Amino acid sequence: MSELATLARPYAEAVFTSAQASKSTEKWSEMLAFLAVVMSDKSLVGLSNNPKVSQEQLTTLMLDICDKQLNPQGINLLKLLIENHRLTLLPEISRLFEESKAEAEGYIGVTVKTAYALTKAEEKKLAGVLEIKLNKKVNLEMTVDKSLIGGFLAHAGDSVIDGSIKGHIQQLANRL
Repeated sequence: MSELATLARPYAEAVFTSAQASKSTEKWSEMLAFLAVVMSDKSLVGLSNNPKVSQEQLTTLMLDICDKQLNPQGINLLKLLIENHRLTLLPEISRLFEESKAEAEGYIGVTVKTAYALTKAEEKKLAGVLEIKLNKKVNLEMTVDKSLIGGFLAHAGDSVIDGSIKGHIQQLANRL
C-alpha cells in the first residue's frame, strides 16, 4: 500500500495544485472518483497490465468508457497515466486527492466502525465529539463490524481512536 501511495502521490499533488489554481476541485473530485471506480474493475486492471494490449488500444478503450465524464485536463491525465503504465494507481490518486482537498478545506475524513448501526442523532453526536478531539470538521464514513462487540473504532488519517469493547479486552489481556 505504501508503495502505491509513493507512486501515486506526485500525480495526486499535481492534480490538486492544478485543481486549486483553476478552482475546479469539485470537478476533479468527481472525475477522479469516477476513474477510481472504473479502475476497480478487475478485467480493466488485467487489460492495463497485459503486454499484448497496446497503449493506443487501452487509450481508446478508456476514452470510450469515460466518454463525457472527463474534461480535457482529465483526458490528459488519463493519457499520461496510460503512457507511464500507471493506470492502476487511479484509486490511490483519488484517495490522496481527497485527503489534500479535505486538508485544504479544513475537514478530515473519518472512517468509523461500530458494533451496530447508529441513528442519525448518534452519528451527529459522535461527529461532534470527534470534531472536538481532532480539532477539525469531520466527514464520517460509517460501517458496521459486529466483532467489535460494542463501542466504535475510528480511523482519521494516521490516528486511530479505539473505543471498542474488543479493543479494551485486548488491552486488558496484554496487561495481564
